[in-house]
Amino acid sequence: MNPPIHSRPKPTLNDLVGDLATILLNNKWTLALAESCTGGLLSATLTDLSGSSAWFERGYVTYSNRAKTESLGVPTKLLNSYGAVSEEVAKAMAEGARKNAGVQLAIAVTGIAGPSGGTAEKPVGTVCFAWTLKRGRTHYTTVSETAIFLGDRQAIRQQACAYALSEMLAILNEAIA
Repeated sequence: MNPPIHSRPKPTLNDLVGDLATILLNNKWTLALAESCTGGLLSATLTDLSGSSAWFERGYVTYSNRAKTESLGVPTKLLNSYGAVSEEVAKAMAEGARKNAGVQLAIAVTGIAGPSGGTAEKPVGTVCFAWTLKRGRTHYTTVSETAIFLGDRQAIRQQACAYALSEMLAILNEAIA
């Protein structure tokens, strides 16, 4: 038996950014990013949309552990205990970006894009994400997840961007519904 054929096209990065922009504008929210393995690619993807300054506040490219600590307040203890590529560090990155930028929403991405740097426990393509968003007047919720992507360095980085945006949209749609 052949698998079913799906006719619905996969959303493009531009579609994801447009959908995110609509939600942020409708709710008068702003967004900040904390990127490591994507090296600013996610920020560039968002700012490719004209008018993004209405909802995109800033992006932090914190490639080194020192940058994560200095710019986002990621505790050195977390980095030493779990490593930079961990959900614990991704959560701290997202929460630091949200707090420092004074926004309602933040996304963090940290991972191993390769071709080197992978281990048996964390192979090349391992990417940890965190999304933090406002819930109520003063409460924030942070969700994290780890995914493994295949391909070369650029493919892993592009997949990480698409995943960060599609999951953010899913979280927002659930929160708003």
